[in-house]
Amino acid sequence: MDIQVNDELIMKKPHPCGNNRFIVKRVGMDFKIHCAGCGREVMLPRKKVEHNIRQVLRDGEALISK
Repeated sequence: MDIQVNDELIMKKPHPCGNNRFIVKRVGMDFKIHCAGCGREVMLPRKKVEHNIRQVLRDGEALISK
């Protein structure tokens, strides 16, 4: 899956703050994403992030929809 830094991810499950939009800060074996709602940063394994993505937004346009 082609995910780059500064892409916005809409996830299947929301963050505890209630927001389901995250911004990618680091890509590799682990992803560092930060919540667009509360600003918390989370490090997650690539497999878990890719499994939970509903949509990828790059520059305001949808790239991947599931």
